[in-house]
Amino acid sequence: MNKQFVNELADIKTNFAQWYTDVILKTDMVDYGPVKGTMVIKPYGYAIWENIQQYLDKEFKKRGVQNAYFPLLIPESYLKREAEHVKGFAPEVAVVTYAGGEELAEKLVIRPTSETIICEMYAKWIKSYRDLPMVMNQWCNVMRWEKTTRPFLRTSEFLWQEGHTVQANEEDAERDTQEMLKVYSDCLKNLMAIPTLTGRKTEKEKFAGAVATYGMEALMKDGKCLQAGTTHNLGQNFAKASNIRFLNKNGELEYGYSTSWGVSTRLIGALVMVHGDERGLRMPPNIAPIQAVIIPIANHKTGVNEKCEEIYKKLIENNIRVKLDNSDNTPGWKFNEYEMKGVPVRLEIGPRDIENNVLTAVRRDTHEKTQIGLDNVVEELKNLMQDIQSNMLAQAEENLKASIVETNDFDKMVDAVNNGKVALSYHCGNIECEEEIQQKTSIKTRVIHSYDEQNKCVYCNKPSKYRVYFGKQY
Repeated sequence: MNKQFVNELADIKTNFAQWYTDVILKTDMVDYGPVKGTMVIKPYGYAIWENIQQYLDKEFKKRGVQNAYFPLLIPESYLKREAEHVKGFAPEVAVVTYAGGEELAEKLVIRPTSETIICEMYAKWIKSYRDLPMVMNQWCNVMRWEKTTRPFLRTSEFLWQEGHTVQANEEDAERDTQEMLKVYSDCLKNLMAIPTLTGRKTEKEKFAGAVATYGMEALMKDGKCLQAGTTHNLGQNFAKASNIRFLNKNGELEYGYSTSWGVSTRLIGALVMVHGDERGLRMPPNIAPIQAVIIPIANHKTGVNEKCEEIYKKLIENNIRVKLDNSDNTPGWKFNEYEMKGVPVRLEIGPRDIENNVLTAVRRDTHEKTQIGLDNVVEELKNLMQDIQSNMLAQAEENLKASIVETNDFDKMVDAVNNGKVALSYHCGNIECEEEIQQKTSIKTRVIHSYDEQNKCVYCNKPSKYRVYFGKQY
């Protein structure tokens, strides 16, 4: 490997945080915005978000979800209606107090999430059981005034989607939250080759104002967990706060049952930290902005550029995301550039390849070289990419499996987590007990694995309520 290339990135094993920053900046995914805690998502990074959008939007629409858009600014009084909700977001809320050259009569909150404004509109639109279920989603930005920020993982402003539904009964609301959690976990598995731990959150970790919160946790290469998405059964809490009522089939007024669910651009950070290596990004083909890059070898020789153009057009016509780099940079520079960007397959075409009617394909995941016949390039490249996708998922699944330590000894649990593992232990379910664990160790529960009342809590030794994953988080 080129020494200059190696020195461009911090050591992934000894300085993972700096490695992450180096990778996302040097691969042109993102840059820092002028306001503290904001980011500019550059085209290479935004293309990843577009692929996530396209996958999820298709899945949402299969389930009858309609896209809409709701205002960025929310009257402060709306937020205050749901006391637990506003308490949960109070430290992160940004407020507009001055506009149009004068002090505002009522402060306006820049949305940290949109439950309150959407519930306000739903209360206006929902009158009868015939209006239910009401299922909408918006692709938008939100703002949460974070003290410590890192691009993609935690920023003051970020992009996400937030789905909001009102159902006629409790059962349908619960089904909705569970179904959307599966949509999210399937997206990470099928599109991004990221396996997750999924389950219900503890009472301490649930969304402010929710009856129940479900989450999916992805494991980063340094052993920390990343909450990759959540779904919330809000019960009737928000419906009562916003007066969302409907006439049922018996002509009686009753409150609706609402849910909300969302994922954000932090998934891009997960992609980097699950699959990256000492050479930079590694992109699963299904999510990669560029699935294959064509590098001409000795392009001053007759026929090389022409053949590269021919192959490029053939791949484009077959819906493969391909780039032809016929710039005057050296092949070695290009190899390093696209290796760092994580492009799944590099295709080298030179005079000798053309003579033999083949090209050389180099896999980013294993660095293996193979030759592909030019006549069958589309089929063989698609098969190769499918193999890369499967291999990267298998690697991530093996890493996740190997990182789970089952123990009910508190010291061993703490030691495991502090050494880059996730601990699976019993817990009593008591919020105060959970808070003590966090205060003493900085370790938090992630999601509940299963319910179990036959054992003892890992910390207080009282009867257990469930087995839960413990870990450190981003």
